[in-house]
Formats: sequence, structure tokens, C-alpha cells
Amino acid sequence: MVSVHPAPLLREVRTMRMAGRTRPHPHDDAPDTAAAFERLARLPEGPERKALRDELIQAWLPMAERIAVRFRGRGESLEDLYQVAALGLVKAVDHYDPARGHAFEAYAVPTVTGEIKRHFRDHMWTLHVPRRVQDLRNRVRRAVKELAQTTPGRAPTIEEIAAHAQLTAADVRTGMEALECFSALSLEADMPGTDGYALGDALGGPDPAFDTVVDRVAVRPCLQALPERERTILYLRFFGGMTQSCIAEQLGISQMHVSRLLSGCFAQLREEILAETG
Repeated sequence: MVSVHPAPLLREVRTMRMAGRTRPHPHDDAPDTAAAFERLARLPEGPERKALRDELIQAWLPMAERIAVRFRGRGESLEDLYQVAALGLVKAVDHYDPARGHAFEAYAVPTVTGEIKRHFRDHMWTLHVPRRVQDLRNRVRRAVKELAQTTPGRAPTIEEIAAHAQLTAADVRTGMEALECFSALSLEADMPGTDGYALGDALGGPDPAFDTVVDRVAVRPCLQALPERERTILYLRFFGGMTQSCIAEQLGISQMHVSRLLSGCFAQLREEILAETG
């Protein structure tokens, strides 16, 4: 089989397609090229084989473009869809084996369609989304489109979509959320209903106080077990912001005594906490 290099082939196919638009194409959507494919299979590599291959690609381009049109309106430009479909057509021409007895169209249609679906799956999602969620999105989107013809004037309900698509209500909700998550917004984008308030302004940051929550919870029972005087000293020092001399004056003891009591509290608390965590 011939190896496929997407970039050169796309440039080649683009040139063919533009040339085909300057004059009427001699073939219809599904030309009779069975004899040409049999001849292509017999030809060795060389200019003659390349020329015949190019003719076959150009002959079937209308069919590839017709398939591409089915996927418009899904966030990708029609021109880009044409190029993806053309790449799928090139792969179909290069890998088709007339000896298997199947018509080229029966092989090319799923090949081109699969290439377009693969493009949407691998390149159109801003973030990686599980294949199951992508499938749910497609089934929900298709069900909503079909139900819109039977429920004019209102959007179909989740229950109606679930019944039509043979899904659970939870799956429908997942698919509907995926419908809104196909592409990402810039952090500089304005949020709806705000006056110059960007999406990035709504993002939170790490709160340094979170680091102290676990420590406070761990030390609380140890503090409650201290004598009342030691608890008072710790409160005045670390919550009242008082100096050791002020605490000593308020309690009627020396500053050295306050310092020894604080050191003893720290050692006792450290020992108890280490014993619990160890």
C-alpha cells in the first residue's frame, strides 16, 4: 500500500478541488471507476500510477464533499471539513482493493465518514473528553434536533429526549452538559450579565488559612486539657497579642515565670500531638 503523508496530500487535493470548481466536473457523485481501480492495482509505482491515482481522487471529490456537508454547523468551517473529507478519500483510494469484490463507494463512504468523526473526536474538543461522553453528546444533539420538529414552540424535556434517544435521564443531562463544553472560553472573556467582569476574576486561589484548619483541630483537645492559667496565658499571648511582660503584670507573676509556663505548654502540646500522629 502507498504511505499517506497528510500535509502534501491535502495540498494536492486542495489544488484538484479548486481546479474542479473552475469547470464542470465530467462525473456525477458516484462515477463508474471500476476499470480504473483494477488498472491502478496492476500498475507499479511511477508517474503513470500517480496520474491515474490523482484522476480517481478528483473524480470522487464531489462524493467526499457531500459527506462533509452533513457535518457542518458543529463548530468547524466547511472548508476545513472539505479538507478532512479529502484526506479520508485519499486514504480510501490508496487502500481500496478491487479484488475483494466490493464497489469503491461502499468502501469509501465509511472511510471518509470515519475520518471526519475522528477529526471531531481528536481535534475539536479543547479538553480531553471520554469517548462515552462524546457519544452521549452526539445522541442528545441528534434527539433534540429530531424532537424539535414534533414539539414546536418549546424545547423538548429531558424525559422526552431520554425516551427518544433510549437513554437514562442522567445520561441526557451528561450529554447536555457536554453540548456546552465543546470549546473553552478565554479567561479574559466577559461573564454574561456583568459589567466588565472577566471569567478569570471568578477563579479562586489557594487560601493560606486552610493549612491551619487541621492544626487547630488537632491541637484543640490538647489545649482543653491544660490548666486554666496556662490556657489563659496562651490566649493572651497568641489571641490577645499581649507581650510576656503585660501578661505577667495582669496575672501578678514575673515575666520569667510566664516564659517558663509558655515553654512548658509548647513542650507538652508538641509531645501529645506527636504521640497522636505517630
